[in-house]
Amino acid sequence: MNEMMLILLAYLIGSIPTSIWVSRTVFGIDIREYGSGNPGATNTFRVLGSKWGTFVMTADITKGVIATSLYILMPFYLQNELARTNFMIVLGLAAVVGHIFPIWSDFKGGKGVATILGMALAIQPIVALICIIVFLITLFTTRFVSLSSILAGVVFMILILFIYNEKETSYRIFAIIVALLLVITHQKNIGRLINGKENKAPLFKKDRK
Repeated sequence: MNEMMLILLAYLIGSIPTSIWVSRTVFGIDIREYGSGNPGATNTFRVLGSKWGTFVMTADITKGVIATSLYILMPFYLQNELARTNFMIVLGLAAVVGHIFPIWSDFKGGKGVATILGMALAIQPIVALICIIVFLITLFTTRFVSLSSILAGVVFMILILFIYNEKETSYRIFAIIVALLLVITHQKNIGRLINGKENKAPLFKKDRK
């Protein structure tokens, strides 16, 4: 198996439309026709409840971890740290692109936050855990998922570029890409936040029956 095949596999893993499959299989509905219409974990929380929202978020994080870890199928990357890091970043980004533009659901997917988190956990677990804490504190303080996601991405970039001061160019580019992806995929949310029209997350919504 060569690199291109693994990148394609990472994209296909990222493309798995967890929320759509759950909503159709368990509830007989299409999550895209309810709430915000976005097939992501946040809308799953809003429409299906905390149990299934947590399930979808965990599954989407796992997609990122698994896709980014596909390097283990290539013996060369087990012995070359710099090459491994670069390849993990490529694999992770392929999974994120798959989540945002999934082949299984007409190339209309979620915003990639959970999959980016899974990617970060596979590459930089300590930094990713710090960002999770930032995300949760912001979420439970403001109940804005979009703001929490963007802030966590910015913190990730700051940690890599300035606090840990990573010397490897690939790490630094990776951190910038993560922050930019989160800002780009949340443009509409940013506008609603500025106008005071952003919806707060229903953190403890009961499960849909």
